[in-house]
Amino acid sequence: MSITSTLVPLRWSDMDAYGHVNNVQYLRLLEEARITAFAQWFGSGSETMLEGGVIVARQEIEYLRPLVYRSVPVQIDLWVSKVGGSSLDIGYEVRDPADVGERLYARAESTLAAFDLATERPRRIPDVERAALRERLAEPVALRRRR
Repeated sequence: MSITSTLVPLRWSDMDAYGHVNNVQYLRLLEEARITAFAQWFGSGSETMLEGGVIVARQEIEYLRPLVYRSVPVQIDLWVSKVGGSSLDIGYEVRDPADVGERLYARAESTLAAFDLATERPRRIPDVERAALRERLAEPVALRRRR
């Protein structure tokens, strides 16, 4: 499996009234990890996935245990689980970097669509981007509903 790992800090404001990271804030954590991964996968410049336009079409998250605020960032492992003509799926695992084998807080998957911002229509993923995505291709996320 070709996994990219990134550390994402938590914010004090991520906590909810129950003292753990709010479920909505997980979307922000995944986004931060995805932006960091895209910079590694595609480099920078005008011909990258982000500058070319990409939108989130679907998100699915399985919350496995509460994540409480702490000063140590969470580790988010991510990989590409599917590449289509104009879309891709990204898998994620949110974990404790100090205890990689045990503390898994969430699993998630996002479907992203390559999107032409000027025409407001889907666009095909260019071959150079497709090649970079295929280098990170691995198994789909082990979500409970799929077992």
